[in-house]
Amino acid sequence: MQSLPMRRAGRKAQSGFTLVEIAIVLVIIGLLLGGVLKGQELIENGRVKNAANDMNGIVAAYNSYLDRYRKLPGDDGPIGTLTARGGQWTTAGITAGNNDGVLTITAAQTFSGAGAESVAFFQHLRASGFITGNPGDVGANALPVNAWGGRLGVTNVAVQGRPAARVMVCLGNVPGKAAAALDVQLDDGQPNNGSFRATQGANNAVPAGAAAAYNESQTYTVCRDLT
Repeated sequence: MQSLPMRRAGRKAQSGFTLVEIAIVLVIIGLLLGGVLKGQELIENGRVKNAANDMNGIVAAYNSYLDRYRKLPGDDGPIGTLTARGGQWTTAGITAGNNDGVLTITAAQTFSGAGAESVAFFQHLRASGFITGNPGDVGANALPVNAWGGRLGVTNVAVQGRPAARVMVCLGNVPGKAAAALDVQLDDGQPNNGSFRATQGANNAVPAGAAAAYNESQTYTVCRDLT
């Protein structure tokens, strides 16, 4: 019996993605991008919260020190008075202030660790147990590192539009978006008004004139009044 002719043998299989498959891939990509962006936002919000806690912690530690010793951290002294307290006060490297009732730290010394009372400020708070860290650290190593890799320092000058010298805690290298968020959280949201003010500049810029407005593409040094 003669066989029937074969129908179109060797038809090629179709290749490529269907519309449904492409749609699924696009949805997955969208979810991944959304997760990354949300994660970055959470990280940045965490840094802002950490920085606010650091500033609040220094304010609390400063006032607690005043209550306990009736002297200013950093200005406290002489050294014999400090070491006689025992404990962490006997750590090698701790220095004393001149005990004149004024915290002497210039704007240039805010983040440099060059001022004797700038370094002593953090040494005294650590030795008394009000903040963590080694009370024997000296120079720039005595100054804490903030959430953006800049320094946390203190100063006692009239800058950023303040009419008179104020004891302030400052953060360097703060991104514009974070600086604005901190100002809203801790003060009035204006970089040139209130107890929280900002100077534009990167790399732990010295606090100087106040910015007129926050720019998210810029970097700032922000300072908050301690008293």
